[in-house]
Amino acid sequence: MHKLSKRSAIMLLVAGFALTLLAEQSVNAAPIKLRLAHVFAIGSPVDESSKQFANIIKEKTSGEIEISVFPNSQLGGDEAIARDISRGSLDIAFVNPGSLSGLDPLLDIHYLPYIVADFTQADKIFYNPDGIIQRTLRETLKKHKMESLGFFELEFRALTNSKHPVETVADLKGLKVRVPGSAGIRGFFDEAGAQAVTMPFPELFTALQQGTVDGQDNGASITHNSRLFEAQKFMTELNHVYAMGAIVSSQRVWNRLDDSQKELFRETAAKVSAEEIMKNRQMNAEYMEKIAAGGVKIHKLTPQALAQFKALGEKVWEKLTPVYGEKRIKALRAEVQALAKK
Repeated sequence: MHKLSKRSAIMLLVAGFALTLLAEQSVNAAPIKLRLAHVFAIGSPVDESSKQFANIIKEKTSGEIEISVFPNSQLGGDEAIARDISRGSLDIAFVNPGSLSGLDPLLDIHYLPYIVADFTQADKIFYNPDGIIQRTLRETLKKHKMESLGFFELEFRALTNSKHPVETVADLKGLKVRVPGSAGIRGFFDEAGAQAVTMPFPELFTALQQGTVDGQDNGASITHNSRLFEAQKFMTELNHVYAMGAIVSSQRVWNRLDDSQKELFRETAAKVSAEEIMKNRQMNAEYMEKIAAGGVKIHKLTPQALAQFKALGEKVWEKLTPVYGEKRIKALRAEVQALAKK
């Protein structure tokens, strides 16, 4: 009787161990399910890149990591998304750091007016991992528990409005212009005498329709893909700001990944970003044609007018130097000046 009890105990112990092992294997086999959010329109180059990111990660991990994409501000505007990433309640995002100055003023340093004049210059200043812009953004995002995986293109920002053509600085006076939460952009329009109004991007289309604001500053892709042009009559290619976005992960998720998974995330972010930049630039002219076909009159600045706007931008650089720090501004000026010498 005693031997039977002992045998039973051993069998129970083995069975318990087997069940525990099976349970652990079941847990290990369960996929890691993550959520990715952004504010960009469904079908836009950024949206397509976010879906590509999710698909590649799922494929390369054989389904161990599954990412659900929530586009078009479904989970809130940029600042709400970034705060959720920082808190760890959201996993991954394609965000516009220039809209996050409410989280940290350093996150819109790249929105200083007229840093670059064309895409060639943008590639050398904005997509240089050793440059002051990327270093500042990466360090500041990390400070707020966001891991930078890569950077993608938004566009050169333009101005649209429903009142009159904007061809000189004087034409901006009195216009109510929606701006993102960026000290650089707000300062630029304030300096020109416009009424800069900050509001989340998801509220913008309705505000334009209802006349709460007269205009907004986004470039061709966002103005077209978000249908903003439907509530506007005039567009000016100010090119006052080159906008770059960031692919970020919450620190909670990042710390959960092993080294090979982290490497995969970075490699995938680099791949989809490079393809998004190329596609966005290819489609820029197409967007402008569609905006014009929608009844919007498009204006380009004369060299004289551009000089006026650049002078305005220089005042913003000077005023915001204490915000971004003299060392950072000095480093950025040096990078910009180095381009002119080449």
